[in-house]
Amino acid sequence: MLHVAVRGRVQGVGFRWFVRARARELQLAGWVRNLPDGSVEVFAEGERDALEHFQRLLKSGPPGAVVASVDTVGGAAREEAKRPFGILR
Repeated sequence: MLHVAVRGRVQGVGFRWFVRARARELQLAGWVRNLPDGSVEVFAEGERDALEHFQRLLKSGPPGAVVASVDTVGGAAREEAKRPFGILR
Protein backbone atom coordinates (compact mmCIF):
# COMPACT_ATOMS: atom_id res chain seq x y z
CA MET A 1 0.00 0.00 0.00
CA LEU A 2 1.14 3.54 -0.81
CA HIS A 3 -0.54 6.61 0.70
CA VAL A 4 1.27 9.88 0.01
CA ALA A 5 0.86 13.62 -0.39
CA VAL A 6 2.72 15.09 -3.36
CA ARG A 7 3.72 18.71 -2.89
CA GLY A 8 5.01 21.34 -5.29
CA ARG A 9 3.47 22.60 -8.51
CA VAL A 10 1.19 19.61 -8.95
CA GLN A 11 -2.24 21.14 -9.54
CA GLY A 12 -3.27 22.53 -12.91
CA VAL A 13 -0.55 20.62 -14.79
CA GLY A 14 -2.31 17.30 -15.53
CA PHE A 15 -0.80 15.57 -12.50
CA ARG A 16 -3.93 13.60 -11.54
CA TRP A 17 -4.37 12.34 -15.12
CA PHE A 18 -0.69 11.36 -15.23
CA VAL A 19 -1.07 9.46 -11.93
CA ARG A 20 -4.21 7.66 -13.09
CA ALA A 21 -2.59 6.59 -16.38
CA ARG A 22 0.60 5.30 -14.74
CA ALA A 23 -1.35 3.48 -12.01
CA ARG A 24 -3.55 1.74 -14.56
CA GLU A 25 -0.49 0.73 -16.60
CA LEU A 26 0.93 -0.86 -13.43
CA GLN A 27 -2.43 -2.51 -12.61
CA LEU A 28 -2.76 -0.70 -9.28
CA ALA A 29 -6.02 -0.03 -7.46
CA GLY A 30 -6.60 3.28 -5.73
CA TRP A 31 -7.26 6.94 -6.34
CA VAL A 32 -5.79 10.44 -6.63
CA ARG A 33 -7.27 13.80 -5.61
CA ASN A 34 -6.37 17.46 -5.23
CA LEU A 35 -6.23 18.83 -1.70
CA PRO A 36 -7.15 22.38 -0.67
CA ASP A 37 -3.54 23.18 0.32
CA GLY A 38 -2.36 22.71 -3.30
CA SER A 39 -0.96 19.22 -2.82
CA VAL A 40 -2.20 15.98 -4.40
CA GLU A 41 -3.11 12.92 -2.31
CA VAL A 42 -2.47 9.47 -3.79
CA PHE A 43 -3.59 6.09 -2.43
CA ALA A 44 -2.56 2.91 -4.25
CA GLU A 45 -2.59 -0.83 -3.63
CA GLY A 46 -0.90 -3.56 -5.63
CA GLU A 47 2.27 -5.57 -6.10
CA ARG A 48 5.32 -4.31 -4.19
CA ASP A 49 7.52 -3.84 -7.26
CA ALA A 50 4.77 -1.94 -9.06
CA LEU A 51 4.22 0.34 -6.04
CA GLU A 52 7.95 1.08 -5.80
CA HIS A 53 8.08 1.96 -9.50
CA PHE A 54 4.93 4.06 -9.14
CA GLN A 55 6.43 6.02 -6.25
CA ARG A 56 9.49 6.82 -8.37
CA LEU A 57 7.18 8.10 -11.13
CA LEU A 58 5.36 10.34 -8.64
CA LYS A 59 8.67 12.08 -7.86
CA SER A 60 8.93 13.36 -11.44
CA GLY A 61 5.32 13.77 -12.58
CA PRO A 62 4.24 14.98 -16.02
CA PRO A 63 5.86 17.80 -18.00
CA GLY A 64 4.98 21.09 -16.30
CA ALA A 65 4.90 19.62 -12.80
CA VAL A 66 7.53 20.50 -10.23
CA VAL A 67 7.50 17.97 -7.40
CA ALA A 68 9.00 19.32 -4.18
CA SER A 69 8.28 16.26 -2.03
CA VAL A 70 6.40 12.97 -1.81
CA ASP A 71 5.46 12.48 1.85
CA THR A 72 3.87 9.45 3.48
CA VAL A 73 0.41 10.13 4.88
CA GLY A 74 -0.16 8.67 8.35
CA GLY A 75 -3.29 6.74 9.17
CA ALA A 76 -5.79 4.90 7.03
CA ALA A 77 -7.18 6.27 3.79
CA ARG A 78 -10.63 7.81 4.08
CA GLU A 79 -11.72 6.27 0.77
CA GLU A 80 -11.61 2.67 -0.39
CA ALA A 81 -9.20 1.71 -3.17
CA LYS A 82 -10.96 1.83 -6.53
CA ARG A 83 -10.42 -0.45 -9.48
CA PRO A 84 -9.71 0.75 -12.04
CA PHE A 85 -7.62 3.47 -10.44
CA GLY A 86 -9.67 6.66 -10.36
CA ILE A 87 -9.65 10.39 -9.84
CA LEU A 88 -11.72 11.64 -6.90
CA ARG A 89 -13.32 15.06 -6.99
